[in-house]
Amino acid sequence: MKKYEFTGETKEFFGHTLHRIRAVIDFGDVKAGDLGGWIETEENLSHEGNAWVYGQACISGQARISGQYQHAVIGPMGRRNDFTTFFRSKNFEICVTCGCFRGNIDAFAEKVKKTHGDNEHAKRYMAAIEFAKACIDLTPEAE
Repeated sequence: MKKYEFTGETKEFFGHTLHRIRAVIDFGDVKAGDLGGWIETEENLSHEGNAWVYGQACISGQARISGQYQHAVIGPMGRRNDFTTFFRSKNFEICVTCGCFRGNIDAFAEKVKKTHGDNEHAKRYMAAIEFAKACIDLTPEAE
C-alpha cells in the first residue's frame, strides 16, 4: 500500500525536478493529507515504515529515505545560518547537502577544513559530521 502521492507541484533543485508529496494514510506522526517535502522519484522515499520527508526538505539522486535514522538534518548553522542534510545513499555511504555542496561525508569534511580552518563554524560542522556518522546505519539490513 502506498503511503504518499505526488501533489502535482514541482520545482528544480540542482538540476533535478522534484515533486511535492502528500500523505494518503496515517503513519507515525504523519496524518493523511499532510504535505511533505520534495522528492525526485518514488525510489527516494520508501512506502514502508514511518520514514517521511518533512517541510521543505529535498531528496534526489541516489538518496533513499527508509526506516529510521537514515538521515539527519542539522541547523541552522554556518555563515549562512542554514541547514545541513546528511543521508544514506543507495550505495550505503553518507552523503551531504549543505548550501551548494553535494557529495559524500569525507569530501564534505575536507571542504569544511579548507573553507573554515578551525574556526567555530568548522567545529560545529565537524560535530555534525560525527553526529551523522553515529545516527546513520550503513548496513544493508537497516533497509
